[in-house]
Amino acid sequence: MPPQSSSHTPADSRQVIRISPLALIACIFLLFCLSFPVLGWPAAFGWTLVIPFLVAAWVLRVRTTVSPDGLELRRAFSSQSISWDEIKGFRFPKRGWARADLVDGTEVSLPTVTFGRLPQLASASGARVTDPYAAAREAEERKRAAEDEATESDRAGTADVPEPNAD
Repeated sequence: MPPQSSSHTPADSRQVIRISPLALIACIFLLFCLSFPVLGWPAAFGWTLVIPFLVAAWVLRVRTTVSPDGLELRRAFSSQSISWDEIKGFRFPKRGWARADLVDGTEVSLPTVTFGRLPQLASASGARVTDPYAAAREAEERKRAAEDEATESDRAGTADVPEPNAD
């Protein structure tokens, strides 16, 4: 069990973005489905039992770790560390994982990072990456506060005005 955090314990600003471990359930289901051809003809389909284990290893290995120092990318067969100084910007294609445009003109895929994970990327980057959702939340809060203020002023204004007599 990890120790309790206190005001003296520095907060870990690292964010690990990975595939959900629930994907392992799909690997178990794949193993179940592949067992039928294997039981029917083991000599021809026995090798397919390796596939669910390879997929499970991929699910457990692939990740992007975001820290104040930079990005650590782990793919199926390689790892790479990129400092923030090497990154020029990010691109989010319609399909697939985000891409980091590097200063040297190359492009690197960020495993498991999508546009929906941008708040995690922004919070761990130390304000190097902006969070578009935060700006939308702030605008919505300002709009709601203005509406509440207008409603309160309307209530205060109508409370002072006497109602007309229906003679």
